[in-house]
Amino acid sequence: MSHTRPAAVVVLAAGEGTRMKSSVPKVLHRIGGRSLLQHALSAARGLDPERLVVVVRHERDAVAAHARAIDPDVTIADQDEIPGTGRAVQCALGALDGAAQAAAAVEGSAAGAGGVSGAVVVMAADTPLLDTATLGELLAAHQDDGNAVTVLSATVPDPYGYGRILREDGAVVGVVEERDATEEQREIREINTSTYAFDAEMLRDALGSVGQDNAQDEVYLTDVVALAARSGQGVRAISVEDPWLVEGVNDRVQLAALGAELNRRILEGWMRAGVTVVDPATTWIDLDVELGRDVTVLPGTQLYGATSVGDGSAIGPDTTLTDVRVGAGVTVSRTHGSESVLDDGATVGPFAYLRPGTRLGSDGKIGTFVETKKADIGPGAKVPHLTYVGDAEIGEGSNIGASSVFVNYDGVRKHRTTIGRHARTGSDNMFVAPVTVGDGAYTGAGTTVREDVPPGALAVSGAGQRTIRDWVLRRRPGTASAEAAEAALAQGEMSLSDQARAERAAQSRAGGGAGGPGPEHQRDERTGTTDEGDTDR
Repeated sequence: MSHTRPAAVVVLAAGEGTRMKSSVPKVLHRIGGRSLLQHALSAARGLDPERLVVVVRHERDAVAAHARAIDPDVTIADQDEIPGTGRAVQCALGALDGAAQAAAAVEGSAAGAGGVSGAVVVMAADTPLLDTATLGELLAAHQDDGNAVTVLSATVPDPYGYGRILREDGAVVGVVEERDATEEQREIREINTSTYAFDAEMLRDALGSVGQDNAQDEVYLTDVVALAARSGQGVRAISVEDPWLVEGVNDRVQLAALGAELNRRILEGWMRAGVTVVDPATTWIDLDVELGRDVTVLPGTQLYGATSVGDGSAIGPDTTLTDVRVGAGVTVSRTHGSESVLDDGATVGPFAYLRPGTRLGSDGKIGTFVETKKADIGPGAKVPHLTYVGDAEIGEGSNIGASSVFVNYDGVRKHRTTIGRHARTGSDNMFVAPVTVGDGAYTGAGTTVREDVPPGALAVSGAGQRTIRDWVLRRRPGTASAEAAEAALAQGEMSLSDQARAERAAQSRAGGGAGGPGPEHQRDERTGTTDEGDTDR
């Protein structure tokens, strides 16, 4: 169905949401990477309304700031102390009328001088699966029929908690809230979804006569439906086939259920677009994530925010990426990363931690137990294992040895390390920033690099090894270490003694030899003594 541009969309976001039991306003809770309010504003903005209004009250400043961050052109309307959805819409109309009158005065036009006119769509901020297409169908039916009120309804197995659509001979004559309904009315399974299209003039007039005579002492917006029906104006209910689209969030159980359903739909969409999701039950992907063809998402993986993954890449298992740009043909395994860039052909993990500002060039590698932060690692460069790289640049084709640390913090400021192209650094290196290792340079194992290393040079540091024999026996007597050392030393002495005797016997049988005893010291086999008279024991 086609529709003309609505005069306004009003998003109701003033409620506290007490059943959430949260210090965070209900409409700021999130599923699929967006707040409930953001879901609503996205669907509303899709109608291209002349004005978009958010009604606020509870935690007013936080909700208003969030709304403006999402959509800078939104109008904020404050609900006063009078409770109820009817009052909320009345406050929104006041803001809309004021804006229309101000615009008319600037343009010198009579149009708008009496306030906003045309179709006004009203929706709740806590129905996150409600989409633009469904709102468009509601608006088109409203405009095609020339209705005063068009209500979006749904038929559900358990209508508890919802207002019920009242009909006589099939025609909609009103809406009754759960607390005000009779036992017979509570059996009705067609529910009000709190989503409407109104004629602005009729809505303005009707709200002026709505009172608070009900179980909740509130100004009900639903009373407008009955007023319009009694006055003979067109009232219609459009039923939505998919109840999930109009399911509201009242507590965290419903929040989780809607989050799971949204995720299921997101995954199904990507699988139909050519992405392999090995285990949908353990995979979570936000709405704003982008995936290429032939991407494989392995079990236990979460892709959040503005993450994008290029064609043919494999992500997971057990990987969480937030706002990470992944190129084509990349492998990321058991990794936690955020605000990073991985170029084509790169390999990451397992057990890597990519902090914001990491960039890994094409065909580069960040390996096992590596943490990076504000690190630009060039094409083909490798940081294979057990290393921290912070505030650094590593040139093309360089290799960083295991157990290295880029020492970037002096207690006050962060400093930067630069490793040139095709450098080879030894294991257990400390790069004390600011420092530069030139192109093609090498460093030895255990080196602490405090001074710049010229291109092609070898840097080594540290004195030669010093061994203090029997230190443990003297300084740690009685310990398990001392006992083990004593046993090993005793065994070693026995082995040396046995070896010496074997060597002497072999030399005797051979008649002496190089390095053996000379003729003057040869054994007298008949007496068992040497020519010096020593007894052969």
